[in-house]
Amino acid sequence: MKLDTKFMLETFIDVLGGVPVTLKITVVTLLVSVPAGFMMALSRAGNGRLGRRIIIAYVSLIRGTPVVLQILFLYSLLPTLLNYLIKEILGLEYNIFRVDPILYAYIVFILNTTAVLSEVFRSALSTVNQGQMEAALSIGMTKTQAYIRIIVPQALVAALPNICNTTVSLLKSTSLAFMMTVRDITAIAKIDASFGYNYLEAYLVIFFAYILLCSLVQGVFYLTEHSVSSYRREKAIRKAPVMQNG
Repeated sequence: MKLDTKFMLETFIDVLGGVPVTLKITVVTLLVSVPAGFMMALSRAGNGRLGRRIIIAYVSLIRGTPVVLQILFLYSLLPTLLNYLIKEILGLEYNIFRVDPILYAYIVFILNTTAVLSEVFRSALSTVNQGQMEAALSIGMTKTQAYIRIIVPQALVAALPNICNTTVSLLKSTSLAFMMTVRDITAIAKIDASFGYNYLEAYLVIFFAYILLCSLVQGVFYLTEHSVSSYRREKAIRKAPVMQNG
């Protein structure tokens, strides 16, 4: 079988137009999910039993169901139910089906990523010795100050590798946005392929596009981890003479 390289080149150029949409979904999802996931992790570490049980149930539900099923529910079933509620029960004329499909993509990926990151941050927080919190409180810091100045920075450093993995997984999962008629990388390539049935070439283009994007993301996180580890080493070296003199 001979590949249509001309089609692949043309499709790759077209696919570049979908990169901003893919990155937009990824960035917006992270901007919402990172603080939400961190707050959920803190809540699970707190004393509230009810809140902890609700969060555990949420995480179990989201992580225990396929993303495709969640898309079918939120994009297909939920709008139909909302349309019936708005028109038949409330008597309003608003057309729920005119909502921008990318909003459904945001909801699906935010729900998933928040659940994953809550576990990432919970694990990272558990790596910080609780004695540091007690020491901070003993010198007059409030619990909030101790978290901001001591606990959170250490937890974020420990969480960086898993945040990178979550970001890469999120970036790859956005390829399912085409199911919600979002014109991302996958949707554009599949539309181009439908005219001449060049699906093999289109899938190869999608493959290379995501390889490039995921490699870029991993490179950014690698540089971030390297910078953080270098800063920690320099800080440790500066402290060493002080400890020796003491």
